[in-house]
Amino acid sequence: MAHLSSPDFDLFVGIDWSGAKGLHQPGLSVFAAGRGGHVPERISPPDGRYWSRPAILDYLRLQASDKRVLAGIDFAFAYPVTDGKASICGYFPDFEDSPDTAHDLWALIEGVNADQQNLYGGGIWDHPRLGPYYNAPGGRRGDLFASRRRLTEQVARDVKSPSPTFNCVGPAGVGTGSLAGMRALHHLSDIAHIWPFDDAATAPRPLHLVEIFPSYYFALAGIRAVNGAHGQRENINQALAHFGSDPVSADFQANGPDHDEADALVSAAALRWFADQPDIWSVPADARAEGWIFGVKSATP
Repeated sequence: MAHLSSPDFDLFVGIDWSGAKGLHQPGLSVFAAGRGGHVPERISPPDGRYWSRPAILDYLRLQASDKRVLAGIDFAFAYPVTDGKASICGYFPDFEDSPDTAHDLWALIEGVNADQQNLYGGGIWDHPRLGPYYNAPGGRRGDLFASRRRLTEQVARDVKSPSPTFNCVGPAGVGTGSLAGMRALHHLSDIAHIWPFDDAATAPRPLHLVEIFPSYYFALAGIRAVNGAHGQRENINQALAHFGSDPVSADFQANGPDHDEADALVSAAALRWFADQPDIWSVPADARAEGWIFGVKSATP
């Protein structure tokens, strides 16, 4: 059981992520909140209209230099391991060099994409042995691709079903963002406690990273985050109220190609809400390899 009791974070950061190629991405969004009930605030990018992934990592490092930070990022932190079947084992079944731990997985993704700029992870689709595990853009559905599900995704299904992590195609293709995200985790692993993979008994670190699923948080608040509904101010405020937050102002507009700011905003409030609940931090042993969506309550702690 992976557990961390942390009632004393100073800052809660919700990050809506993007795995798209290129430096600055309109789908990247950052909101942050202190303790209490104040509505999370929009954090503007330092070098232009849009955030870049490297700039987000720099922001997290800066905040963690003088605060205890709980940051949630919207991508799958790892791949399935068992799929609930004894015959399937490992991140890449039947691949002789399949990583043994999440940290090894992130290092592998980083190494395969070493020539890709700005933490882009799509270079793995051209890898002769790993590419076939992915459903990749351009009609490249690998022979080894399967709609595998982590335990956290199976549990979350009762509220909102996440997409399979090896799918990198279409609006629900979370795989591209996860590839870029795993590279980000590799780069932050020297200063961050990455939950639930890292041992809580290790030396305290000021930055804690957790996996988030914004659509799940909207669903918990009774909102179906489809067709732009999550970007409507009344629905944003309904979700914020569910997580104990003040509402946004009457002139608030959720920017982004898919109202991405609404996801980051509500996620920051949800992080703050869940952080003080001990049962949220308790997850099954399999989560130490597969990861866990923060806020999804385990039925088998």
